Amino acid sequence: MKHCAGYSAVSRRLAQVCVLLLTLSSSPAQAEVALGASLPELLSYARQHNPALAAERAETEATHARAEAAGTLPDPSFQIELMDVTNSMRGGGTTILPGQVGETRYRIVQPLPAWGKRELDSRAAQTRAERAEATQAQTWLNLAAEIKTAWLRYYAADREQMLNDDALALLQALEDTTLTRYRLGLAPQQAVLRTQREITGRRLASITIAQRRQAAQAALNALLSRPASSALALPLDPPALPRLQPYAGLLDIARATSPALAAEAHAVEVAQLERDRTRRDRYPDFSIGLTNNQPRGGDASWDLMLEMMIPLQQSARRAREREAAHLLDAADARRTAAMASLEGELGRAHAAYLAGRESLNLLMASLLPQATATRDAARNAFANNRVDFDTVLEAEEQLIATRIQILETEVATRLALVELEKIVGELQ
Repeated sequence: MKHCAGYSAVSRRLAQVCVLLLTLSSSPAQAEVALGASLPELLSYARQHNPALAAERAETEATHARAEAAGTLPDPSFQIELMDVTNSMRGGGTTILPGQVGETRYRIVQPLPAWGKRELDSRAAQTRAERAEATQAQTWLNLAAEIKTAWLRYYAADREQMLNDDALALLQALEDTTLTRYRLGLAPQQAVLRTQREITGRRLASITIAQRRQAAQAALNALLSRPASSALALPLDPPALPRLQPYAGLLDIARATSPALAAEAHAVEVAQLERDRTRRDRYPDFSIGLTNNQPRGGDASWDLMLEMMIPLQQSARRAREREAAHLLDAADARRTAAMASLEGELGRAHAAYLAGRESLNLLMASLLPQATATRDAARNAFANNRVDFDTVLEAEEQLIATRIQILETEVATRLALVELEKIVGELQ
């Protein structure tokens, strides 16, 4: 029975090895089929193929290009002015050809913003580009967390299927033993019927697990921008769970490295620059112009023009200043809210991870050996006719339930680790 119980797990491990060997020797077209064995390859693939991340990269590049153009002088304008197009002062017909009218004036005008406005525009655009970079980094962290979560669901369904297959193989072996003992008059018919009922229950559970596995596979493929039915390699065992430093240390790291906090900080800086830029509208803008006058039949001359904008619309300007001040208050409040949210999420994830890791250690070090010893003792006692079949079956079910509990606790702990890594960064 022991050999039968371990047959499914051994066969799955052999299948994993075969998949990896085929991956190393396969063509590039076949290599995609083996994707999914571990997280690093999935994350690398997502960096290159996820369209949402590609959109963020393009938008970030756009903000950098916009920052390069910010703060430059406006383009000058060129004017041509035709004086006395009817030629009434010199005699002749009406015309709009330069040089054939009374006088032709060629003028170039260059707008000049007030002192400091261009520098503020440039700094605001650069800060927006930095905020876009932080937003892109946060988008990647969110996407990576979704991929890790989907892969863990896929891993959990695969390992649960292995445990269910092991339990089914065990029950089938017990069925053979029970039938043999029933024919010899050593076991009641109820034992045979209960074994068969348990086998049917395991087969039904296998259908449910397969459905969860397929759903996890579809979700993972969607995050990788692959068809939902694309094949995935059998998941390998993830690395060991790391030891974490205290909450205060993780919070310091999060405050220094969190892209979400960096984006909100850049938003506050942009709002400050916009407020300062709005206040600069109290000062007038200027324009300078250079004019070449060419009278028909006369000597050319040059004119120099200086134009000043008069900021008379005080009510509109004050309204814009109030708007900029309120936007700064809103940005500062959003930064404070983001910090409070980060602290709360970090605290919950940290507590869940520590509790899960402690529970997992207790399950592995205490409950699993106890359940295994109970199962072995029940088997020996049943072989010597000291206990009935129900005792053996209950011991086997307890061991299977313990293994499933260990798997569920491990997955929950790793999901808490995913949340921590989304907030703090890589912890492995």
